Amino acid sequence: MDSHNIKVGLVQINNSFSDQNYFPYSIGTLQAYAQKKLRHPQDYEFLLPIYKRSSINEALGKLSGAELIFFSCYVWNFRISLEIARAVKQKEPETVIIFGGPHVPDHQDALEAFMREHPFIDLACHGEGEQVFASILENYPLRNWDAVASISFLRKDDSLAQTARAERLKDISIIPSPYTEKFFKQLMEANPQEKWIALWETNRGCPFSCTFCDWGSATQSKVYQFSMERLTQEVDWFAKHKIEFIFCADANFGILPRDVDLVNYVASTKKKYGYPQALSVQNTKNATERAYKVQKILADAGLNKGVVISLQSVNPQTLKDIKRDNISSDSFRELQRRFTRDGVQTMSDMILGLPGETYGSFADGVSSVIQSGQHNRIQFNNLSILPNAEMGNPDYQKQYGLVMVESKVVNIHGALAQSQDEIYETQILVVGSNAMPKQDWVRTRAFCWMVALLHFDKIAQIPIILLHQICSISYRELFEIFSEGNLEAYPTLLEVRAFFQEQAREIQNGGVEYCYSKDWLGIHWPADEFVFIKLCREDKLDIFYRELETVINKYLEAKPIKLPLLLLHEAIELNKSLIKKPFQKTNLNLELSCNIWEFYQSILSGAPVLLQNKPSRYHIDRVANTWDSWEQWCQQVVWYGNKRGAYLYANKPLEYPDLAGHY
Repeated sequence: MDSHNIKVGLVQINNSFSDQNYFPYSIGTLQAYAQKKLRHPQDYEFLLPIYKRSSINEALGKLSGAELIFFSCYVWNFRISLEIARAVKQKEPETVIIFGGPHVPDHQDALEAFMREHPFIDLACHGEGEQVFASILENYPLRNWDAVASISFLRKDDSLAQTARAERLKDISIIPSPYTEKFFKQLMEANPQEKWIALWETNRGCPFSCTFCDWGSATQSKVYQFSMERLTQEVDWFAKHKIEFIFCADANFGILPRDVDLVNYVASTKKKYGYPQALSVQNTKNATERAYKVQKILADAGLNKGVVISLQSVNPQTLKDIKRDNISSDSFRELQRRFTRDGVQTMSDMILGLPGETYGSFADGVSSVIQSGQHNRIQFNNLSILPNAEMGNPDYQKQYGLVMVESKVVNIHGALAQSQDEIYETQILVVGSNAMPKQDWVRTRAFCWMVALLHFDKIAQIPIILLHQICSISYRELFEIFSEGNLEAYPTLLEVRAFFQEQAREIQNGGVEYCYSKDWLGIHWPADEFVFIKLCREDKLDIFYRELETVINKYLEAKPIKLPLLLLHEAIELNKSLIKKPFQKTNLNLELSCNIWEFYQSILSGAPVLLQNKPSRYHIDRVANTWDSWEQWCQQVVWYGNKRGAYLYANKPLEYPDLAGHY
């Protein structure tokens, strides 16, 4: 080996959140492993990693002199990584460019196209990275790439070479922790202004094979675990360095019995030192009891801001088509019931456009999830294609007639993710299928936004729940009054629906998933929140509620369903009075003929009480929290309240005499 040190460049560009950035954990583990396993580790000089977006020129400066540069790639950094690599190769043709990570294709045809489209990439790595990384370094500068497992490259005769795949590490404890082994010390000292977010890996592997996900295929199912000693030491490190937020990268946290002990340790560490302040985990599937215990511990310790229940779909045919039918829907329903009982906030994930899903099955699914007790938030995610998921296979796409479009990636409540050179990341979205033709996809997407606006943004949740409970009208039918019904005589409601449909068609034509507003914080809003803000800013809420009440009354008359007019009117008035708005300086006392608030709250808590025909007085507190500008309100109420659905003022029932009966 030459006497000079071999300089190694490392690039793992993650998303930034204001002044918060993720530690480049993936390349941290690569470097930690290599420095332990290399025969002559002193012969290698690892440059400080590039961990966030910058200009191409700035990146070139940081990588100057590197003989090998490793890029860890996923959907949020793929194009910027390509452009940096291209620029490096143009400037220093002898530099070896290596790409790894989930965005490097594994399928034969896609891989060959990838290598030929990007000839500046010398090596593509597949699967687990630590052994491959160390082996590449050992075989440089001879460049004997045939001796390296799990890589692909173009030979001098332009043929594609693929070496045999390495076995997974069964004993992952041999990988040193990049945290406790101080591999991030120099990076932190060089960037004292950063507020770091830690990625945390307690095990590797996923026993499930959902076709839209590349997790199971990437880890080949078997779950291997890091030792408790290592993990508790990492928790101590997070506390010592005052790391506020920990994102656990496990596919199924809670799958192992020891995970309960692990979150107890995190909770006790927070109680003792004040850090970490939050821990986000992806719940395991089918292990209801442990998933419940884990999330309950996190909630009681103030370590989570809500439990995510990842349903994706409740349609049996869809679950079969995406190989998720081995995951019990009953497990999710039981978790929802328990968390509702305990007052722990939850959010459900559902994916729009999955194979086998029709407009009707999806709308029914949404209705059933709400009826099961999800009144806080359903996150309606558009289906995107990952290259190494089974759904990334062209044969699978053809089988289910998937209609796809390329779209720029934007984060919810975020600015458009780009470098200073305006390099945008993109994703492949599914906007139609055999089961859900393009026009039905538009209907479904608009339906989702209507549900979000009326129910989860709380703008009409009280009358909707009342109508469902008292009149036995399904939630789907109630939402379709506004997403499908005749609104020609109601210009405000019609404008809302038309906007949702227009935005859905915009996505279908390659537009971004969210609505940008220069005036409203300069960020991208979900379409429902955009409409919520617009109604408030344009002072149209009163008109909106008048039209809403008239449309519902006409619907009830047509059924016919008898409901006292005063009851519906009062439910709408209560809901309207509770909506948080800026510039409110006085509290409000409201007198109603029924105990609507108590009835509504009892449904949310999962312990229904009777709706009683008795005079009821309520004190709505509008001054405990006030917002003196639209900007402040947009940020603190609409944005920060998103996952919690925190759009209603506090409301306190006042004493009033006797009841007379019930509905």
